[in-house]
Amino acid sequence: MDIDMDIKELEAFVYVVENCSFSRAAELLHLTQPTISSHVSALERKLNIKLIVRTTKETYPSDAGKLLYKYAKEILQVRENAAIALRNFSQEMKGTISIAASTVPSQYYLPHLLQDFRARYPDITFNIQMEDSPKVVELVATRSVEIGFCGTMVASHKCVYQDFASDPMVLITPNTEKYQAFAGKPFPIEQLKEETFISREKGSGTYQAGKELLSELGIDIAQLRTAVEIRSTESVKQMVSEGLGVGLIAQSAAQDYVQFGKLLSFPFPDSRFRRQLYIVKHKNSILSPIAQVFYDYARKAKDKASAK
Repeated sequence: MDIDMDIKELEAFVYVVENCSFSRAAELLHLTQPTISSHVSALERKLNIKLIVRTTKETYPSDAGKLLYKYAKEILQVRENAAIALRNFSQEMKGTISIAASTVPSQYYLPHLLQDFRARYPDITFNIQMEDSPKVVELVATRSVEIGFCGTMVASHKCVYQDFASDPMVLITPNTEKYQAFAGKPFPIEQLKEETFISREKGSGTYQAGKELLSELGIDIAQLRTAVEIRSTESVKQMVSEGLGVGLIAQSAAQDYVQFGKLLSFPFPDSRFRRQLYIVKHKNSILSPIAQVFYDYARKAKDKASAK
């Protein structure tokens, strides 16, 4: 039996039972007594049974009314619990945010961003999965995570992208006499064709950015002498520093090794040769309150960095 019991009707019924009075129920609910009577009458019509007995001296529930009261009370309590939980969820700023991030954002941008964010909201924690860019987008598209950070705009009608950071691409080489001879000037294009490359895997944003850069320089990445393809930018840096070849990575990723003299870094003069990073979320999903705060914070951090 499909019966449409309105929450306002149940509420009016419960207040009448608990206060043994239509007028007192109306007073507590800030309604008129005829409105309370109408709600209870509507409920009785829908259920086709008498719920409230009224005499000249008293008002009390019938046997059916006593049975309904127990369930109606539970329904109203669940409604109240839900309202309290959602209110606390949005106001107390506690909980865990699920994130997926590709290598460069997760290793070179998120640590500082999360440190600053948690200084403001210490009760928020993060669950971070490190994947390549296509997998990051897949996890966002399937709602496995709320927010993604990636280096490639993978085609997906379920996701929306916003610029997060822009990072120049640089050529990294071993810190040896051969490459020290090129210091202070652009690395010769023809020399690039003679080098052995240590490359990120083809699904990574770093690989795609490098491929586009080389194409602009008139070099087909497929024709390079690639010795190793690897999933970690840190591994690329380590292998290059050991003399296995050269590599193309984001400038931010190269800074630590360059600072300590383990690598040489050669920028490209054309400002188009930059690694673009994105923050991504599901097109049709509403972020949880804490995830929305973090999303907005990350975008503002990007805007402040761009203004410097």
